[in-house]
Amino acid sequence: MKVVGIGFRAAADLASLQDALQQVLDVSDDVRIDAVVTEAAKAREAVFREFAQVLGVPGLGVTVEDLGQMITPTQSERIQDRFGTGSLAEAAALAAAGPQARLVAPRVVSRDGMATAALAES
Repeated sequence: MKVVGIGFRAAADLASLQDALQQVLDVSDDVRIDAVVTEAAKAREAVFREFAQVLGVPGLGVTVEDLGQMITPTQSERIQDRFGTGSLAEAAALAAAGPQARLVAPRVVSRDGMATAALAES
């Protein structure tokens, strides 16, 4: 199972999320994904729901508690303070992909700086 974790700012639009996704998929040979995932409250945002719908995959939410259990290679003090982990995108992807998950592509940032994405597989 391949899962794309997404982080995004409140001002992000669909193009920001799509750009981050495209950049992370450029790192991986296999472009098929099974779901997109972010923090649970962010998963209710209209832009994230639209993003999942456009992709035709489930849009999942992960609790802050589960995110805090994930150790990520990317470390952001701002994200650590807010979500208890170094990278929202990496932690969400790892948490959703399951206990044997590994990062296929670490966090990338959209060109406008409004979204991040990372790819994990189980």
